[in-house]
Amino acid sequence: MSLESRSFGEQSETEAVRFLERRGYRVVGRNIRIGRGEIDLIAYDRDVLVFIEVKARRNTRYGGASFAVDSRKQRQLSVLAAGYMARRRIKDCPCRFDLVLIQGFANRALEIELIQNAFEAGGDFRSR
Repeated sequence: MSLESRSFGEQSETEAVRFLERRGYRVVGRNIRIGRGEIDLIAYDRDVLVFIEVKARRNTRYGGASFAVDSRKQRQLSVLAAGYMARRRIKDCPCRFDLVLIQGFANRALEIELIQNAFEAGGDFRSR
């Protein structure tokens, strides 16, 4: 990953945090490593623990940000979330998976979209 791409990714996650906090989310973790994987953001939306994947793209050349979260990625996030909850000994807490999709077109403001409850563990958000 180039330095420019990494910078765009970090900027996008910062924008995602601001976006979520304006909507009442309480972010409790960012770039949480579990084993070989990473959860971009972990937050509470009221009493629901939310695992958030942030996808940012500069253009729609490869289908845009939403196409970057395929079934393999969803399974990986499910495993990481279970690992996080086990590690923190979190039980009986409602949780869900949200997506923040960011399109960063040149010379225009970022377009940010939130998809709440984007998928179930093992599900596919695009079929909703």
